[in-house]
Amino acid sequence: MPGFLSNLLRLLRERRGTDMDFLCHHLLSERGEASQTVLAQEIIKAYTAMNAGERRKFFEMLCRKFGPDETAVLGAAAAYKRTPDAANLAALSAAVEPPRQELLRRINTATRGTETLVALRGHLLELATEGTDFQPLDADLKHLFRSWFNRGFLRMERITWHTSALTLEKLMAYESVHEINGWPDLRRRLEADRRCYAFFHPTLIDEPIIFVEVALSKGLTGDLGSLLDIRAPVLPPEQADTAIFYSINNCLKGLRGIAFGSFLIKQVVTDLAAEFPNIKTYATLSPLPYLARALQDQANEDGFTRERLSHLLSDYAHTLAAADGKHDPIEALLSMLKQPVANRAALAKPLERIALAYLTQVHQNGRLYDPVATFHLSNGARLQRIHAFGNLRPYGLKASFGLTANYLYVPAELEENHERFVREGAIRVSGDLEREYKAVAEAWRGERYKHKRP
Repeated sequence: MPGFLSNLLRLLRERRGTDMDFLCHHLLSERGEASQTVLAQEIIKAYTAMNAGERRKFFEMLCRKFGPDETAVLGAAAAYKRTPDAANLAALSAAVEPPRQELLRRINTATRGTETLVALRGHLLELATEGTDFQPLDADLKHLFRSWFNRGFLRMERITWHTSALTLEKLMAYESVHEINGWPDLRRRLEADRRCYAFFHPTLIDEPIIFVEVALSKGLTGDLGSLLDIRAPVLPPEQADTAIFYSINNCLKGLRGIAFGSFLIKQVVTDLAAEFPNIKTYATLSPLPYLARALQDQANEDGFTRERLSHLLSDYAHTLAAADGKHDPIEALLSMLKQPVANRAALAKPLERIALAYLTQVHQNGRLYDPVATFHLSNGARLQRIHAFGNLRPYGLKASFGLTANYLYVPAELEENHERFVREGAIRVSGDLEREYKAVAEAWRGERYKHKRP
């Protein structure tokens, strides 16, 4: 066997060992497990050494040369149409599966195979932002990752100050919601009244897949500053009655679009409930990451048109005009938003209404504009509260003028809320928001203003 492998390696290197087309076709044609592993390792080695331009050519080759055989697909489809039995269905299923999927499976058998394929998809998504379409390859990777990274393979761990330094450093690097400013900041986020949990995959050692940060508190808050203050006193956990999920982060770009967050939150709720029976409320303190962008997106027909903004601001027109000296409330609002904190007294209520409209009414491509809202509402949470100036950090002011939102997870209503949101787009809001939600919906549709039109 060692002689056979040595001969194989020599053959590959002497002939076309750096030719990825040759390597990939050879990997698919091999039947021996040992030779497949050697070939897969060579492909990984060659891919790792590629620059961006070489990766692009490699992706093009995979899309062009490893798709399903159209003639075989049509033949299998015709056979199934004539005789729709199990055998013909199996033949059709085999025909429509691209050889590319089997190639990726075989690459995955090598050392660091999963790690390489996750990185590969990350590179693929980077090129997609430049307008390059490698959809067939991306679809195959997503299909495989949904199996390889399903909940049964993931291990949840609590992250503490005693977790390996390598993992802690990665957490600081991957935190994309609320930046961790050094070790003292991280240590405060891991104190007794804080929790951090992450999912890990057995093939990605010390590499968190996704992690969530939780604050144990007395009551629900919309003030991010108090949660992130490293000088805040530590609350004895047994005194807490509320768990606030204030940051959730997907770590690996190559796993974008693979669902983990819902499983993680539900598992954390289960663990916290077992550890702290005194905690009765499970909620989030969430950002509104694209509010400022949505407000400026005049090309979106399902967004903040001038007419809708006028309707939304009608109850605050006098206050806005008086505060800024402009007759037009929209112009007054936009002017004051250049310095939102300086104008917080006049802006607070109008901004909370605009935020409610943003979270529940603004759509893009048939979905809610805000991905955070979509995530929590599809999990069955209810929109509980909206807070003006809950996040006064520079990134919070830039992205959402300082607004934050609470989503409440009530176990008894999660399934019903999820079903209604997925099937009908129905959004559950708290009793405190119901009246304002109705006003926002009417203003969005223009119902309260139709009689005013000539």
